[in-house]
Amino acid sequence: MLYSSVNNEKIKNIKKLNNKKYRDETNLYLVEGEHLVKEAYENNVLEELILLENTNINLDIKTSYVTENVLKYISNLDSPNGIIGICKKKKNTLKGNKIVILEDIQDPGNLGTIIRSSIAFNVDTLVLSSNTVDLYNPKVIRATQGMIFKQNIIIENNLEELIKNLKQNNYTIYTTNVKNGNSLKTIEKKDKLAIIMGNEGNGVSDKLNLLADEYLYIDMNKNCESLNVAVATSIILYELDK
Repeated sequence: MLYSSVNNEKIKNIKKLNNKKYRDETNLYLVEGEHLVKEAYENNVLEELILLENTNINLDIKTSYVTENVLKYISNLDSPNGIIGICKKKKNTLKGNKIVILEDIQDPGNLGTIIRSSIAFNVDTLVLSSNTVDLYNPKVIRATQGMIFKQNIIIENNLEELIKNLKQNNYTIYTTNVKNGNSLKTIEKKDKLAIIMGNEGNGVSDKLNLLADEYLYIDMNKNCESLNVAVATSIILYELDK
């Protein structure tokens, strides 16, 4: 079917998926571009395909066609590429022996990069605090380059309780501390571990810092005071995956 009016009820509802509130209500979200759409399809989260009229893509999925004005109305991009997917959120649970906990990360690019690194360095579960930037923010999704579909990610309202439960189940809890930490190069690798990474401006909160079993820091040139949280997380995950 071809949709040519932005006043169509279905089109209005698709447009609403650009807002977090509606994504939360429906458990649906949008992805744009052939690469992300195909990754979503291959990971069984693609529900429907929205294509610019006369665009072809060979996927066995429910498909609707739209005119250019409707595509621009729906899209988050300045120059829409003609392919939008409606995806369903996955229902994930905490699992595995290597966990990364993110406390209130705000930048979509940082979260996207961390998701990619978590796949690259064999993280089993990524835990996001409820105050972290929305996982299904379009900028986050684009930054993951499709890795969002491959990682087990959960959103947790009470990180303190989660960390206490991990400790009771013999996970070693790490976080960063430049003054009192041990060099990342000297950290003994554990079979079961969780790494807490904090907000870009404030770092890890005091309440979560107190729950850590070990503090670590990344050796670097003294002329550099700190690293971007996505870069720091990636370095830590690389070292702990050796």
